[in-house]
Amino acid sequence: MAVPDFQTIMLPFLQFAGDGNVHSIKETLASLASHFKLSDDELTERIPSGLQTTFYNRVTWAQSYLRKALLIETTERGYYQITERGQELLHQNLERIDMSVLAQFPEYLEFKAARRKPKSIMVNETIPVEIDETPDDLLDESFQAIREALADEILFTVKSCSPDFFEKLVVDLLVKMGYGGSLKDAAASLTRKTGDEGIDGIINEDRLGLDSIYVQAKRWEGSVSRPEIQKFAGALQGKRAKKGVFLTTSDFTKEAKEFAGIIDSKLILINGRELAELMIDYNVGVSVEKVYEIKKIDSDYFVEE
Repeated sequence: MAVPDFQTIMLPFLQFAGDGNVHSIKETLASLASHFKLSDDELTERIPSGLQTTFYNRVTWAQSYLRKALLIETTERGYYQITERGQELLHQNLERIDMSVLAQFPEYLEFKAARRKPKSIMVNETIPVEIDETPDDLLDESFQAIREALADEILFTVKSCSPDFFEKLVVDLLVKMGYGGSLKDAAASLTRKTGDEGIDGIINEDRLGLDSIYVQAKRWEGSVSRPEIQKFAGALQGKRAKKGVFLTTSDFTKEAKEFAGIIDSKLILINGRELAELMIDYNVGVSVEKVYEIKKIDSDYFVEE
């Protein structure tokens, strides 16, 4: 048979995980290849860019959407486990799991709403995109789907990093964004407190040091609450700093966000998702895999004198 599309892969993927054990993507690929009885030629078939096999690409997209619906969860990089919700769905003995089935879960709908797309078709049976859209729209939609999957992977990896590496990551990001001067200067001004799993300190807003920004970063799982932001705001006053950035690998409570918006100091809150997005934008911890050029006709060239 031909390599199945990623929606066809979803049910066998979840069934393989149904034993409740932690599984690697490598063993999942082997199991699914056997399930679909794929030939060597089908297993070595590659997507148009040539960078991945078609089968690997579709299995990882199936995994990504199952995770968005909280049917599986990542345990460590390259490993996952079925959730209680996933087990409950399997017990319904469905003949197929696809995007319409996932639509019953609010987390998946929230993910879809963020991408503003309710109804979809397939491009190369790989990424769901909108009906009645222009090729430019389809390209933008596919790009956004790939970016969101990358942000998920970055955030999970950041959470598994050591406190020392997290400190380096934040320094690298701030310098790439134009703060703190050189890497050496920025690293010297930001020091991690023992046992705090974060960093805090004063960093120059620009290379001339015309203003200072107080920075605090927390490699946390639980949401940052209002008392933590109040404590940070007090630290800003103690340092006579009017600007502050609080980064976390988790998120902020509603009360924390509201408090940050009413104090006199300029306080920016960056949650885990935003941190991952900034890392993508400023090329921290990521590399360019491929580049597409969209060209149009140069009308001036065809003007005859």
